Amino acid sequence: MKRAIVISLTSLFSVTAWSADLMQVYRDALANDARFAAARAQYEAGQERLVQGRAGLLPSIGASASTTWNDVDTHTVFGSQQFNTNGYGVQLTQPLFRWQNWVQYKQGELQTALAEIQFGLARQDLILRVSQAYFDVLNAQDVLGAQRQLRSAAAEQLDLSKASFEVGTVTITDVHEAQSRFDLASAQEIAAQSDLDVRRQTLTQIVGKDPSPLAGLRTGLSLSRPQPDRIDDWAGAAEQGSYAVQAQQLTREIAVREVERNRAGHYPTVDLVATHGRNSAGFSSSSPGGTRNDASTIGVQLNVPLFQGGSISSREREAAALKLKADADLDDARRSAALAARQAYLGVTSGMAQVRALEAAQTSSTSALEANRLGYEVGVRINIDVLNAQSQLADTQRQLARARYDTLISQLRLKAAAGTLGEEDVQVIDALLTE
Repeated sequence: MKRAIVISLTSLFSVTAWSADLMQVYRDALANDARFAAARAQYEAGQERLVQGRAGLLPSIGASASTTWNDVDTHTVFGSQQFNTNGYGVQLTQPLFRWQNWVQYKQGELQTALAEIQFGLARQDLILRVSQAYFDVLNAQDVLGAQRQLRSAAAEQLDLSKASFEVGTVTITDVHEAQSRFDLASAQEIAAQSDLDVRRQTLTQIVGKDPSPLAGLRTGLSLSRPQPDRIDDWAGAAEQGSYAVQAQQLTREIAVREVERNRAGHYPTVDLVATHGRNSAGFSSSSPGGTRNDASTIGVQLNVPLFQGGSISSREREAAALKLKADADLDDARRSAALAARQAYLGVTSGMAQVRALEAAQTSSTSALEANRLGYEVGVRINIDVLNAQSQLADTQRQLARARYDTLISQLRLKAAAGTLGEEDVQVIDALLTE
């Protein structure tokens, strides 16, 4: 049922180095993530649906045996009789015409295919969760690093303000402002450290161990647009190739077969039945030597359902209603897949534009900070100007880091929406990390 999607997404960044850090985290998650382990077990269980459906087409064989002690008191010349009777039988039943069994077999094929699609969806979900958690940790590290730089700069500015106040070149207001910014930067550093700890724990929950240290993104990355560079192409691919759409298509097919299976409850059934049995009785006064009877039969058995209280018709109407629900769910899955593809595509393209803008803003903020520091030294800028410039640079750096990670995640989400996300895409992202 899985369709091959020929549309591909070129790498967002030029690759010149190789790192296995993200791949290692992903492989650890394959082995240790509880949600993926549950999906794997569900997949293995789903493989049995085909076997169970096929069983309804194959012969069934049953055996029975019995032994009975008899104590008979009769008012005859024989008087009381005590003896043992034994018996056994074997029966083979081969369905010749049971339409509901055939339909159930075809449902088993579809359910097995559905299990495969759902497992593929779980693998895609694992890639997205691992990548998101990985980049959340990197982003939290970047934020913490920026906060530490900001705190260090605020401490330096505070010391400078105190020294300048002692010689009378600034007022006490400048000292208080520097102290306020230092205290705020210290509080923000504590919050950033706490957020980093939470992000690490989230990643640890997925991979089953502490994955630190993590490799970060290389500097000087070159971005390229998705290919094909048309949002409608990606939306169309998602409507056909998305794992969610494929799963819902199979669910609808199963619902159609379920209507047919319940309708078959009105049909007659024909079975080939073969039996062989033996009954024996022990010594009695009427049978001094005991008795033994062997019997074998073979024949065709016809069963015609006439009336079962309306249950078959009720189940048929229920299955028809569920089929309509499956139709609506399929339509919703297609729309949702197209929307997800459009959102991911815009996330990639707008993310690339945002990265370029923030890179320019970082350069400008760095220049502004240097100019304000120089102006403060010569007396044309006040302390608050330098502090504001420091905060602006730190905020720009945080936004730039977040934009880069979000763009990478959008790349993966775009491939996932089209149903083509796989381990090779993790390798592409992994190659963008430092060795």
